[in-house]
Amino acid sequence: MASLLLFGFPVQFELGGRLYHWHYLLETLAFIVGIRVYYYLRKGVKDPISDENRLWIMLGAMIGALVGSRLIAILETPDQLPNLTFSILYASKTIAGGLLGGLLGVELIKKFIGVRVASGDLYVIPIIVALFIGRIGCFLMGVAEPTYGTETRFWIGMDLGDGIKRHPVALYEMIYLVLLFLLFQGLKHQKMRNGDRFKLLMVLYFLYRFLVEFLKPYQPLFLELSSIHWSAIFIFLYYSKFLIRTCKAAFAKKPISP
Repeated sequence: MASLLLFGFPVQFELGGRLYHWHYLLETLAFIVGIRVYYYLRKGVKDPISDENRLWIMLGAMIGALVGSRLIAILETPDQLPNLTFSILYASKTIAGGLLGGLLGVELIKKFIGVRVASGDLYVIPIIVALFIGRIGCFLMGVAEPTYGTETRFWIGMDLGDGIKRHPVALYEMIYLVLLFLLFQGLKHQKMRNGDRFKLLMVLYFLYRFLVEFLKPYQPLFLELSSIHWSAIFIFLYYSKFLIRTCKAAFAKKPISP
């Protein structure tokens, strides 16, 4: 028989006399639901990329995410690099690194197969949904996983398992992801360049990660900034042309005459 343990963090469930974390189950669920949402949204959409090339692109994204999530994660704790082992490397992962690595993996595979059109817009909603489900698992882990915030007297501060009121940054991200979902639902019928929705998602998500990192106990990698900070800065530079073009378009709009 299975039972749910709700009192205190980490939140676990009991099955066959053993305790299990929800996090690993929700990680798998996030991947499965994200894939299903993608295929649901793709129905009836005229995709300029062939099914075969889409599979190659998804493979590039998964391999890139696998490498990037672990590389950025181990750089979050640079003082542990001299003692790095394969088991530590395998267990380390971060969503920001996964998105960054996935982006680079997609760009590399697209160059290899000769695809030059933007391919990310179809993944925007599936990514948001998958991230939200995954963050539920992170939140339920409390301080058992490094997705908690610093000590705070803010009213929403929570005891995540160590007796200290902390910023529940995983909960903050879940709220932010709901807002992103509503934003992109509102943009669904807006005319935008192919690929701009994905670029907007990456910029907005990494803007959040850059800012919320200051609410977490982090180890500086360089210039008092963590590997997550530098990942965000890379994304801002990578999409600088998009940011400049978007800002120009926003400020170029003439006010409506009375």
